[in-house]
Amino acid sequence: MSNSSSIRHFLLLALADTRQLQLLHFCLLLGISLAALLGNGLIISAVACGHHLHTPMFFFLLNLALSDLGSICTTVPKAMHNSLWETSNIFYTGCAAQLFFFFFFISAEFYLLTIMCYDRYVSICKPLHYRTLLGSRACAHMAAAAWASAFLHALMHAANTFSLPLCHGNAVGQFFCEIPQILKLSCSHSNLRELALIAVTVSLDCGCFAFIAFSYVQIFRAVLRIPSEQGRHKAFSTCLPHLAVVSLFISTGFFAHLKPPSISSPSLDLALSVLYSVVPPALNPLIYSLRNQELKAAVWRLMSGRFQKH
Repeated sequence: MSNSSSIRHFLLLALADTRQLQLLHFCLLLGISLAALLGNGLIISAVACGHHLHTPMFFFLLNLALSDLGSICTTVPKAMHNSLWETSNIFYTGCAAQLFFFFFFISAEFYLLTIMCYDRYVSICKPLHYRTLLGSRACAHMAAAAWASAFLHALMHAANTFSLPLCHGNAVGQFFCEIPQILKLSCSHSNLRELALIAVTVSLDCGCFAFIAFSYVQIFRAVLRIPSEQGRHKAFSTCLPHLAVVSLFISTGFFAHLKPPSISSPSLDLALSVLYSVVPPALNPLIYSLRNQELKAAVWRLMSGRFQKH
C-alpha cells in the first residue's frame, strides 16, 4: 500500500496493447489535434483580425475557441507521447496540473456556452434591447466571470483532490488525469469537502443546463411567431450551431460519466473518454463555420491573404 507522500508518478491507461495499435492511435490523435489547432486557430485569427466580426456572438466564439484549444492541449500531447514511446508514466505534479487545467477549460467552455445561449436569446427574443444588454463592457464582464469562475472551481477541486491520502496504488484508469479516477485511489470514500464541492458543481451545471433549456424554449416560441418562412429559417439558423455544440458537449460528457455500470467496460470507457475530451474541440470550429457565412468568408479571406503573401 502506498500513500500520497510516497507517490512520485502515476500510471496512465494505455490506449492500446500492441505496438501497431499504439502507433495508429498516435496518428489519429495527431490528426485530431492538428484539426483542432487549425480550426480554432483560424477562428481566433479571423475574429481578432476581422473588424466586422467584433460582435458579442463572435467575441464569445473566440473565447470558446480558446477553451477548446486549452482542453485539447492539456490531454492529447501526453497521450501522444505515451503512445509513441510506449510509456504510461506521468509525474505527480504533471498529473495535478493536467487535472486542474482540464477541469478549468471544460468548466469555462460550459459557462461560455451558457452565455452564448443568452446572446442568442436576447438576439431573437429581445432584439431591440440587444445593444443595451450586450454592450462591449457587459460582454467583457460576462466572459471574465466565466473564466474566473472556472479557475476558482478548478483550483478548489484540484487542491482538495490532491490533499486526500492515496493508498490504492498509482494506476489511473484513464488516459489522462481526471478527478473521478484520482478519487478512486483515495483511502477515504466519504470525504465531506469533496462531497460539498461535487454538490456545488452539480448545482452550477444543472443551473446552466436549466437556463439553456429555458432559453431555447423561449427562442423556439419566438421563432414560430415569425410570419415569414424565410425569417424563421434565418433566425433558427443562427441558433443551430450553438445548439449542436451544446448537444455534443453535454451528451458526450453525460454518457462518459453517468452511464449505467452494467454497460461499463474498459474499452467502452476509454472510447467515451476520447469522445468527450478530444472530439468536441476538433468538431466545434467545423460546426460553427459550416452554418455561418460571415465566419466562412472571414476565414477564407484570412487564408487567401496568407497564401498571397507567401
